[in-house]
Amino acid sequence: MLRVEHLNFSFGGLKATNDICIHVKPNQISALIGPNGAGKTTLFNLITGVYKPASGEIWFDGKRIDGKKPYQINEAGISRTYQVINLFKKMSVIENVQVGMHTLLKSGYWRNIFHTPGMRKEEKASLERAYELLEFVGLKEHAKDSAGSLPYGKQRLLEIVRAMASNPKLVLLDEPAAGMNSAEKEDLNALIRKIIDRNITVLLVEHDMKLVMDIADEIFVVNSGANLASGTAKEIQSNPEVIKAYLGGDQ
Repeated sequence: MLRVEHLNFSFGGLKATNDICIHVKPNQISALIGPNGAGKTTLFNLITGVYKPASGEIWFDGKRIDGKKPYQINEAGISRTYQVINLFKKMSVIENVQVGMHTLLKSGYWRNIFHTPGMRKEEKASLERAYELLEFVGLKEHAKDSAGSLPYGKQRLLEIVRAMASNPKLVLLDEPAAGMNSAEKEDLNALIRKIIDRNITVLLVEHDMKLVMDIADEIFVVNSGANLASGTAKEIQSNPEVIKAYLGGDQ
């Protein structure tokens, strides 16, 4: 579904990604791991069009997407969450979800001005879908609450819901378990599995190794902006190079 081929990108003279290649298969949970500063979030920014690679190619669903704008990549079927929670805190929970649907809405300027039947029908459909998504993650009862009033773990879930609102084929989750307690991480584990059941592929960056090893079908390890290893959880856990660079030294 997603092919990243020999991707290179630098901040000034510092290479953030160094010939990185990853292939994400459809209807799977893939994880991208590595030490702080390994280039994981930079790779997400390259995939979603925030940065333009210096060289290399990014292919999604059979089409090349590197160089396209973020909204074009979202329209193609890729959405994401962020390492730092990026909600509209003063807007309601359900309004935040509806914001995530903006690429799907067809009502133009005049239809909005005159509040045409077509516009009203679209508005009703978006509201119904937003409620359905909130129910999917257990946030429906908070629909009218301000997003900023939610506990931290529920704000994380709301970000995931908003990412799902554009009907993506692939969701990139950037450290979704950050700041969560153990119970919230269990709920997150279950939610990610439910996302796969909706035929949405998941690629996540995560530092919680227990979560990654439990949930990921395939794991890509990067270090200093370059590929280090890839494989199943069992293969990664027994890889001496990964152990040395990331999982805690010689074991």
